[in-house]
Amino acid sequence: MHIGMVAGEPSGDLLASRLLQGLRAQQPALRCTGIGGPQMQAQGFDAWHPMAALSVFGYVDALKALPRLYRSFHDVKRRYLRNPPQVFVGVDAPDFNLRLEVHLRRAGVPTIHFVGPSIWAWRYERIHRIREAVSHMLVLFPFEEQIYRDEGIPVTCVGHPLASVIPMETDQAHAREALGLDPQARVLALMPGSRASEIRLLAPRFLQAVQRLQAQDPDLHCLVPMVNRERRMEFEACLAAHPVQNLRIILQSTPAGLSRPAAWSVLAASDAALVASGTATLEAALFKRPMVISYVLSPWMRRIMAWRSGQERPLVPWVGLPNVLAQTFIVPELLQDEATPEGLAEASWRALTDEAHRREVTAQYSRLHADLQRDTVGLANRVILAHAD
Repeated sequence: MHIGMVAGEPSGDLLASRLLQGLRAQQPALRCTGIGGPQMQAQGFDAWHPMAALSVFGYVDALKALPRLYRSFHDVKRRYLRNPPQVFVGVDAPDFNLRLEVHLRRAGVPTIHFVGPSIWAWRYERIHRIREAVSHMLVLFPFEEQIYRDEGIPVTCVGHPLASVIPMETDQAHAREALGLDPQARVLALMPGSRASEIRLLAPRFLQAVQRLQAQDPDLHCLVPMVNRERRMEFEACLAAHPVQNLRIILQSTPAGLSRPAAWSVLAASDAALVASGTATLEAALFKRPMVISYVLSPWMRRIMAWRSGQERPLVPWVGLPNVLAQTFIVPELLQDEATPEGLAEASWRALTDEAHRREVTAQYSRLHADLQRDTVGLANRVILAHAD
């Protein structure tokens, strides 16, 4: 069996690797080709192009990377049309995958899109492209299922695979011992993102917030997970400009698939997190860590997004996944001009020290975790194999 698959960033690489592991258990002779990262390759994936070929953020980065994206897109399309897979699975990366899926579906290849684009927040009109491109949509969150049903698009809510992989309760003492941390230390996870633009815009603010926090608690420790050495170097440049004490960078250095992501080790050992909006906010919620969510876009990016989407702000009042899932502000969001070092420090101090707030948030997280805990791999692979047959 030949399955095509394209994933564009670390979160998609992790999701796709779980699917591949389950598919290979049912189809030992499975051949899977396309674009993917180290986690997928550890499951025997044949990567025609590295995942970094698609790792761009927004319109500005995409314009800069346009020649590379163009070459990758047309090479993958040409290969698939010449040797069609039984089914294609596009994992997130909607700008790339939906375009590819249109061509493949017209050529008779069933197309599965795993992780629905956030049309509930931005650019709902994308539903028309999705209807043209996608044979079956796999969504992670229960509230998304009705959106696609109402639009006549076959859909299955598979839950979020992280909810099954991350346990309901984690052993913080063991995590700290593994990292050589004092069991009694106060520890803050700093998670400024996995893209260069996020490091550039968020890391200085996060570090200045930590400087203020350490004025209140000089023994505060900070753990910073980094997805690769390039992001680490960019973060260290920010750290040189805004030095703080007791900070350690945790880099994922072991072979893919043989250990959990660096962010998980950091969250398991931490008391709270200061985190860029994205999948990391869901990971922090599943680890039951009080958090502060932040995000900053450059002025040009804001103008381009507003022009492209026709929106000045999301269609929902929240950007962080825990708040979107709860449909209320269970954790603070400090975005754009509100993401000041002073504001971030004040909100992070509450996340670290306000025990009543910590208990309330943890209870909310537990409910979210249970709601997302489904047989994600089994449900998704059932759909994939049905279309392949």
